[in-house]
Amino acid sequence: MQDNTLENTRKKLIFRSWHRGTREIDLLLGRFADAHLPGFDAGELQQYEELLVNSDPDLYNWITGKETPPANVNGDVLQKLINFHS
Repeated sequence: MQDNTLENTRKKLIFRSWHRGTREIDLLLGRFADAHLPGFDAGELQQYEELLVNSDPDLYNWITGKETPPANVNGDVLQKLINFHS
């Protein structure tokens, strides 16, 4: 049951990553999600879901290094996302 729940969560997060609203962030998040979410555990999926609450401009600026992410969002998953695109 839990594996099925995690798989559904992964699918939803991948979909949300590719359908954000701006093409630039769709590409940044979608490519990362396709590559990494299949291997994420429940905790990492939760961190990623919490990241998606942030605005596209904030996420874009953090991923591209234009701004330093605030401490409350600067966790392992965001660092993986930044490293994926650097």
